[in-house]
Amino acid sequence: MKHWWKEAVIYQIYPRSFQDSNGDGVGDISGIQQRLTYLKDLGVDALWISPINVSPMFDFGYDISDYRAIDPQFGTMKDFDSLIKAARKLDLKILMDLVVNHTSHLHPWFIESRSSKNNPKRDWYIWQPGKKGQLPNNWKSVFGGSAWEWDESTESYFLHSFLSEQPDLNWRNPAVKKQIFSDVEFWLKRGVAGFRLDVVNLYFKDALLRNNPPRFWGWQYPRPYELQYHTYDMSQPEMHPLLRDLRKLLDKYKAMSVGEVFGDYPGDPNKAASYLGNFDELHLAFDFTIMFQKWSSDAFATVMRNWMRACGPENWPSLVLNNHDQGRSYSRYASGKNSDARAKLLATLLLTSRGTPFLYYGEELGMKDGTIARHQLKDPVGIRYWPLNPGRDPQRTPMPWDGTDKGGFTSGDPWLPLNDDTPQRNVAAQLADPESLLSWHKKLIRLRKESPALRLGTWAELEGTSANVFGYIRQHDKDKKSILLNFADRPQVVSHGGTVVLSTHRKKGDKLTSSYELQPYEAIILQ
Repeated sequence: MKHWWKEAVIYQIYPRSFQDSNGDGVGDISGIQQRLTYLKDLGVDALWISPINVSPMFDFGYDISDYRAIDPQFGTMKDFDSLIKAARKLDLKILMDLVVNHTSHLHPWFIESRSSKNNPKRDWYIWQPGKKGQLPNNWKSVFGGSAWEWDESTESYFLHSFLSEQPDLNWRNPAVKKQIFSDVEFWLKRGVAGFRLDVVNLYFKDALLRNNPPRFWGWQYPRPYELQYHTYDMSQPEMHPLLRDLRKLLDKYKAMSVGEVFGDYPGDPNKAASYLGNFDELHLAFDFTIMFQKWSSDAFATVMRNWMRACGPENWPSLVLNNHDQGRSYSRYASGKNSDARAKLLATLLLTSRGTPFLYYGEELGMKDGTIARHQLKDPVGIRYWPLNPGRDPQRTPMPWDGTDKGGFTSGDPWLPLNDDTPQRNVAAQLADPESLLSWHKKLIRLRKESPALRLGTWAELEGTSANVFGYIRQHDKDKKSILLNFADRPQVVSHGGTVVLSTHRKKGDKLTSSYELQPYEAIILQ
C-alpha cells in the first residue's frame, strides 16, 4: 500500500513570518497562498502550518481559544478554504498544528470550568483542591515555576505544563476525547491532509499526581523543569490506546500525523519511536536528538544509526534539523568561510536519508538565527530568561524574499526584525545563483523524487570510510545509491567508487575509482 507521507518532503511554515499580504507586519494565510508557486518549484509536497486557530497569542498560537475558527490576524475561513483549493491544484497538501494538551485560559471550556466546582466542564481540566501556597505536587512548568496555578474563585489549583494561560486538558475525561476527535474531523472534512501533534506525549498525567524524582545537572544551567525527571507528567501508558484510536480516524481520510515527543534534553530515539506503535499509532514521530550533536561524522553517524535502529524496518523515521523551537542549524553548525559548504552537507544528509524530511522555512536559504534586542522580544521564554536564554524569537524572524529593507515580506513594520544579512541572503538572489544553497536543495529534492532508493529504500551504514566521513547506502530493488559526507576541513581518502550522480564539488557522470579524495565538506551521491 502506498503511503504519500513516506515519499513526501514536508515544509514547515511559521505563518507570522512567512509572507504578509495586507501590510500589518504579520504573515497570513493569503501570504502563504501567494508563495505556493515558489514552494512547488522548490519541490516540497506538503506544508505544515504552525497554529492559525483563534488565540489570544500568549504563546503565539499555541494557546487556542477556538479549535474550529481562524484567528483574524491570519485571515478568514474563506482564506483558508482558498488556500486548500489552490494548494490542491498544485498537488500540495496542507497540514495543521494540533495543540490539544492544553487550551487557552480564554477558551470557553476553561471559562466554564473555572466558573464553579459544579460546572459540567469542571472535569475537562485538571483541578486539585487545597490551600493557597500548598502545592499539589512538585511538578514544574516548562516556562518556569510550578505547573500549578491557584484559582481564587474556586479555591483550587489547576495544572498548566506551560504558561498559566495554557491550562492542561483532562484527557481522562471521555468527553474531552470525543470533542477533540470531532474537532479533528471538522478539519479533515475541509481537506486538511494531516496534523503535527504538539507535545503529544503529555496528554495524560499520572492519576495519583505523584511527585517527579529530582534530576541533578551539575555545572549546567537548566531551566527549572529540567531539574526533575518527568516520570509522572509525561509519557503515560494511556497515550498508546488513544493514539491507536486517532490513527483509525486519520486513516479513514488517508491523512497523517507527526508527533512532537517532548522530553528531557537531548532527546530519546527509543521513546520517540515507541509512539509509532506497531505501525498503528503515530504515522511519524520527531526525535530531536540530531539537533544537539556536535559537528563530527561520528556524532551524526551515531544519532542516525540509533534512530534507524529505534524505528526498525517496519516503522518510518522522520528527519528534521530545524523548527520553530530550536536555534537554526545554520547558526549551530555553519560558520566561517565554509558555512554554505557545511549547510549543503547537512541538506544532503537530511534529503538522502531513510525517512520523511522536514524543512523549516528559510532553511533552504541558510537562514541563521536573528539578532533580537531585549526591547524587541516577543517570546515569553526570552522575556523570562533573558539574557541566559534569548527565547525562540531568533529562529522566527521573517522570510527574506528579496534584498530590499523589508525583504519583500511586508509593506509595513515587520513583527520581528529581518536578519541583518537579508540584502545578500534572500530568495531572489539565490534563485539567480546555480551554486546557491537554494539551488542545491532543489537539486536534492528533484533527485529524491527521481530515485526510488532515496524515497523508499533501505538504509545501511557504509563500512570502512575515513574517520571523518559518514557514509551510507540506500537501495530499492535495482536502484542503489551511496552517500558520502566529509565532515572535515581537509581532504579525506575513501575507497568506495562509483559514478557521480550529484556532488558539491564534482560533475555529474564523473567515474571515481576505488580510492580517491573527498574534498573538505564534500557531499557526494554515487550510483
